[in-house]
Amino acid sequence: MPSLLSVVLGLLRLRTVGRHRRRALLLWTVPGLLLVLSVHYAAVIAGTWYAFTDWNGISTPHFIGLRNFQQLFHDQGARTAFVNTVILAAAFVVLVNLFGLIFALALHRGVKTRNVLRSAFFAPVAMSPLAVSYIWQFIFAYDGALNGALRAIGLGSLRRAWLADPSTALWMIFVVMVWQFSGLMMMFYLAGLQGIPDELDEAAAVDGAGTLARVRTLTLPLLAPSVTVSMTFSAVLGLRVFDQVVALTNGGPAGATETLATQVYEQTWIFGHFGYGDAFALLMTLFVAIVALGQLTILRYRERQL
Repeated sequence: MPSLLSVVLGLLRLRTVGRHRRRALLLWTVPGLLLVLSVHYAAVIAGTWYAFTDWNGISTPHFIGLRNFQQLFHDQGARTAFVNTVILAAAFVVLVNLFGLIFALALHRGVKTRNVLRSAFFAPVAMSPLAVSYIWQFIFAYDGALNGALRAIGLGSLRRAWLADPSTALWMIFVVMVWQFSGLMMMFYLAGLQGIPDELDEAAAVDGAGTLARVRTLTLPLLAPSVTVSMTFSAVLGLRVFDQVVALTNGGPAGATETLATQVYEQTWIFGHFGYGDAFALLMTLFVAIVALGQLTILRYRERQL
């Protein structure tokens, strides 16, 4: 399905082509634009209306004003989900970008098997998050591979039911997310490294700059656009985490891994509070948009300062 960005780019290209080609491109662009608007944004508009009603999915909805939003701000479950989401997303953005940058720098050049290693690191990205999470569920089980490895190296006292412990369950979700998406961030940074001339790095090395100094003063400033894209994208991934939570813990134990996305699902489809769930979804969408756009603005500003 075409994205709104691809459709907009297609419309901008119409200004640079001839009349006959313009008509042909319109035949392809306009249907795509209508499809995006009808599928993505019609649902958002409808959901916005239901957020101000008491709709339960069956009966006729009645307008109740801001009551759903008032209830949301007094809901302990919503507050817990918000805190969990922010902690998970913040830690995810930092570590997944750190690993992605390290992998990209290590596999940019000088390693004969770099293409094979790049494919191996990127492979988890192509897998379903649910499939990945179910595999890790067996690893984190009490009789799983992780506890088996700890016992084998003499650390059996550290064994626990990782996904059933409220103090560790959220961090196990974090581990799975970082494992799956580090390869994607690596590709973002590799794309940026391809645009940095090798002569600049070689000249800095001739001048006596060490590896860390060249990375800090030369590579990272030139990678600023890739950093902006990678950090913004990873922030959105972290804030809308859902599949990994459902597959690994289903929000448990005792709500310790509830996130904003799982709360939207539960309130809407499990408890039948469609109006309340729509209000939750609307605020979540606004929160993610504000964070993503704010982060993008700050990082773009830093690019111009470098």
